[in-house]
Amino acid sequence: MMNTTRSDRTLRAISLLCLGAVGFALISQHLFKMQPCAWCVLQRLILLAIAAVCGLACTGWGSALVRRTGAALGAVLGLCGIAAAWYQYTVASNAFSCAQTFADRFISESGLDAAVPWLFGIYASCADARVSLLGIEYALWGLILFAICTVLCLWVLARKA
Repeated sequence: MMNTTRSDRTLRAISLLCLGAVGFALISQHLFKMQPCAWCVLQRLILLAIAAVCGLACTGWGSALVRRTGAALGAVLGLCGIAAAWYQYTVASNAFSCAQTFADRFISESGLDAAVPWLFGIYASCADARVSLLGIEYALWGLILFAICTVLCLWVLARKA
């Protein structure tokens, strides 16, 4: 039986949390017709990157260096997610269109929207995608999630083992 550390379990939880959030976003989009804007889609990509990095870091290789590297990358990605969610909430969602913003150009030029449209397709303007859940805008839920992931990654980094 493999000996998993608390850091491994934390990294696994971060990965599952991010995958769950993307799953929730897809349910919101495909079942409840809440179409995503460019900034929503960029945040999905960041969540998937955090999930991959943290998931790979806790695969049981046992190396503290691998865990710490994954946690460091996860924290940096989490900060990117915080910045994206904050920008969406404060700037993009108040604009008529988010076309030609960084998020729109990045997703379009990467080809992700064409390659995997059900996941990375941009179907709404930022103003139209301004939706609330339990009285809190989705962008703020994303910001909270990225903050939690960042704090947990920093916690893993601060641990000795």
